Amino acid sequence: MSTTGRILAVCAAHDDVILDGVGASAIDKRPLSGPVEVGELGLATDHVCDTKHHGGLDQAVYAYDDAEARRWADELGRDLPHGWFGENLRVSGLLVTDAIVGERWQVGTDGLLLETTIPRTPCRTFGAWAGEPRWVKRFMERGDTGAYLRVISPGRVQPDDEIRVVHRPTHGATVRDLLFGTNPDALRALLDSGNLPPKVHREATRHLSRAKTS
Repeated sequence: MSTTGRILAVCAAHDDVILDGVGASAIDKRPLSGPVEVGELGLATDHVCDTKHHGGLDQAVYAYDDAEARRWADELGRDLPHGWFGENLRVSGLLVTDAIVGERWQVGTDGLLLETTIPRTPCRTFGAWAGEPRWVKRFMERGDTGAYLRVISPGRVQPDDEIRVVHRPTHGATVRDLLFGTNPDALRALLDSGNLPPKVHREATRHLSRAKTS
């Protein structure tokens, strides 16, 4: 698995959009130029509207793999520009959804250190934004949902920054495993590793509880 990647675009909310059946949303992310400060709650220039389901320490930054975005663009027959998935970071060279939970990314040269946490769960806001038939179900079934990250050390990020994976845990549980509940042995090892972000612990526990009752 690759240990280096690159930032293709850094994106933050543009104007809030009003979506049918949803209301105001900050899903409309647009690329930014120049370095952007990243603190414990994410990009200084970004914001969220639905604070119940988005944002917070465990979901401070959302990354999406450009290879996954291009695959969707080919399937849908439309351009999906940087930020269309609501991502803060469009990246290349790393399998974002298949990242090991808890792996750490050193980004650029200004001290920014990020740690992968949980997958993005598609919601009706994303469905309304996409405007594609059965979009939420299709996106979930594909499973290439990208990863949220928490900020271990603040810093600045800009397009073309290198990403270096400086730590990769040995438990083996991936962000995709936290989405589907696959690989229960790895999820148990993840829980046994201790000191987990709350939402990582929640998702791993939820899937293992379901496995016991099935």
